Amino acid sequence: MTGLYDDPMRQPAAEPYWNTNVARHSGILGAVPEGCGDALDVGCGDGLLARKLAGRAKRVTGIDKSPEMIACAREWVTNHPQLTFVEGDFLAADLPAAGYDFVCSVTAIHHMDFEAAIVRMRELLRPGGTLVVVGLARETSVTEWAALIAAAPIVRITKVPRRARGPQGMPVADPKMSYGQVRAAARRLLPGVRYRRHVLRRYSLTWDKPIS
Repeated sequence: MTGLYDDPMRQPAAEPYWNTNVARHSGILGAVPEGCGDALDVGCGDGLLARKLAGRAKRVTGIDKSPEMIACAREWVTNHPQLTFVEGDFLAADLPAAGYDFVCSVTAIHHMDFEAAIVRMRELLRPGGTLVVVGLARETSVTEWAALIAAAPIVRITKVPRRARGPQGMPVADPKMSYGQVRAAARRLLPGVRYRRHVLRRYSLTWDKPIS
């Protein structure tokens, strides 16, 4: 899937803010299947990505357990019936099994039990649907630390001029899993998953659910 993840140096002029999560949005949007009926954004925050998904899917649901983030998301979407925001725990929320053509999550899965979250996303996806997870992990191996150090100048010159920031009140947490652990678990739970490590200290998982 060449070109799935766009150049992180590019900042669309219309963005209300930019950060290393927003840098991944264009690639996520590019993975939405043609004719997508229902999309789910797990850990939607203030709803920025969900609002963009509304241009690619007929119906979009965003879920987040932060009352502040959901309140912010709902403020942006008055008179947009194709957008729904749910406040709640993704792992326990009442969501339709095999109810979505596209499921995505951006830097939220490290706030949850990784394996439980991946299994739930897999179950919520319709056959033939696409899952994209962008996540944050920690460095534990020499190779991972070397990659972080090598990328530091690029990260600095990318984030500083753009005054990287996010919405106020966004919950934060330190990742518990290493990149290697994420990759191994994802390959076990999502056979055929495409794993990619990104410069701006993120990884991505892209998986197409088999039709049969």
